[in-house]
Amino acid sequence: MHACVVGTGVIGVTTARQLAQDGWQVTLVDAATEPAAGTSHANGGQLSYRYVAPLAEPDALRDLPRWLFNPRSPLRFRPRLDVQQWRWCLQFLMACNAKTAARTTHALLALAELSRQSLATLQAREPVDFSHRSNGKLIVYRSRKRLDKARKHLDSDAGDVTQRIVDAGACVELEPALAPVRNAIAGAVYTPGEEVGDCLAFTQGLFERLARSSSVTLRMNTRVARLERQAGRIRQILTTDGEPLAADHFVMAAGNGSQRLLAPLGVNAGLYPLVGYSLSVPPGQDRTPAISVTDYERRTVYARLGTTLRVAAMVGIGVRSDRVDPGRIALLKRQVNELLPHLELAHAQAWVGARPATASGLPLVGRTQAAGNLWMNTGHGALGFTLACGSASLLASLMREQDPAVDPSAFRPSF
Repeated sequence: MHACVVGTGVIGVTTARQLAQDGWQVTLVDAATEPAAGTSHANGGQLSYRYVAPLAEPDALRDLPRWLFNPRSPLRFRPRLDVQQWRWCLQFLMACNAKTAARTTHALLALAELSRQSLATLQAREPVDFSHRSNGKLIVYRSRKRLDKARKHLDSDAGDVTQRIVDAGACVELEPALAPVRNAIAGAVYTPGEEVGDCLAFTQGLFERLARSSSVTLRMNTRVARLERQAGRIRQILTTDGEPLAADHFVMAAGNGSQRLLAPLGVNAGLYPLVGYSLSVPPGQDRTPAISVTDYERRTVYARLGTTLRVAAMVGIGVRSDRVDPGRIALLKRQVNELLPHLELAHAQAWVGARPATASGLPLVGRTQAAGNLWMNTGHGALGFTLACGSASLLASLMREQDPAVDPSAFRPSF
């Protein structure tokens, strides 16, 4: 069987690798000249398998009024004359309830655990060098009220005995870089086994292996113009270079680009780009965190990738993703220095990317109704790196018509 996978971010490359390993002939196509040129290029670097809470939750609904009118908030909203933006926002608001958030979190945790296991298997068999390590994670709370709420959540989740609440003193013992702000910290949720890695290096490493495989054809610098449907199936992909791509099955793993490709088929994938920023702080500083840190109130994550510290934050809805906003980067630097006052950021490299997100926070993984041989693997939002290996494993099992390791119903496309 022959599958054509559209997209060479971490989702597309892991999907192509899994299918090739399962014995498929694979064509991997992308308009970019290099893999991971988009959202996968400089993301937060955390592999947070046990903390996958969706953006759509009751706390977000309560925080929205304060965020919308505060220029220092982690959310920036720019209203557009765009039906898709308002449809997505309405669906997001409808998902901000405890029942939906709990159901979403349960499904994401199952997929994240599959992803953790799948990555571990990959690294045991054919290790990729991507600064991968298990260093633990602290979700730091400044608010005692929010920390108490996190404590109640952990107490109600008896199945996870790895996470625990630690006070400010224990935070500093675990991560000495937090010592200057000890009095500003109420405490943290500590998870010993969480991991980090460089998504760009991981994606490039897998891509290089695919390039050496006789079962994989790479078509880079090739823009997909449209999908040609005939008799309820995708017959071929038409490209702007004039050479069509035929296959038995087609996988949309093109992130936000999947929305454009599906629209002529009468399909709205329900995706919207959530713009985020990152800083890559160069080596040579002594007081960078060794443990992954999430500043909960600022929605900012810190991960040491080798000798570089990666900081990622912010959500922009309706803002530009083709250029770095100097104002947002300046705000991010100020907020970083509120937590890590000794960190020198003058030479930090700024990056902007648009995360493809569904309103619920659940990625789309599975067969579409639009065509019998058209599959989706996209919409992972900020969890693309965390869920990539698990999503690839889930999709591959569905495509070979075998029982998947996790319940696929939560991720099944409805279109």
